[in-house]
Amino acid sequence: MIRSELLALSHEFGARELVILGEGNTSARSSDDTFLVKASGSSLARLTKQQLTECRFEDLLALFESDSVSDEEVERVLLESRVDPGALKPSVETFFHAYLLTLPGVKFVGHTHPIAVNKILASPFSRIFAENRQCPDEIVCCGAVSALLPYVDPGLALAVRIREELGAFQKKHGKMPRVILLENHGVITFGATPDAVRAAMYMTVKAAEVFSGAFQFGKINHLPKKEIDRIEGRLDEDYRRKMLKI
Repeated sequence: MIRSELLALSHEFGARELVILGEGNTSARSSDDTFLVKASGSSLARLTKQQLTECRFEDLLALFESDSVSDEEVERVLLESRVDPGALKPSVETFFHAYLLTLPGVKFVGHTHPIAVNKILASPFSRIFAENRQCPDEIVCCGAVSALLPYVDPGLALAVRIREELGAFQKKHGKMPRVILLENHGVITFGATPDAVRAAMYMTVKAAEVFSGAFQFGKINHLPKKEIDRIEGRLDEDYRRKMLKI
């Protein structure tokens, strides 16, 4: 069931052209100790069961505490984390999937490189986009604010930085984000269900298109903070989230 759900999510992201070639990756918790993640170099649009590699959390998370890790060590740990030694090599981004899947309630993770979003993340307006909302449904699906990280070398370094930034985000906002924006890189969404990952991802892409489009008319009218707080806490919106399984 988990494997088929993860394949469906991956194929959908690929079909919607949120990635091309071997870009992006997805993952899902398969047990208390293991998770499935896209194999390195494989295509989300055409992902097969054999291209989902099952890895052990413990092997990967232990590396987070090392002060200096060589590329060779990262490669060794990635390969040794495989439950099946004959399975394909997991994505280099497997480290941040391992971390995010240990967060309370998180069972699925998606990472894509949407053009509409990366136009903003490669510009000086990335923080304005991350910290403001233009439409009510963006709040429902993506939360009141997204986490934003500067560009970090993909792999272990990025995973460690994500852990640091999410700790700071939770301390500041009292909750974890629904969306992580990576400057000059892409988007990460995560949640208890594939629907939660889909909703946050698709709404982030829509929000980016609205954001960029508003510039064509000279100005973006952000929703006032009091309206964002009101929508974030409304009982009917909480009900909608439950119905949408997000």
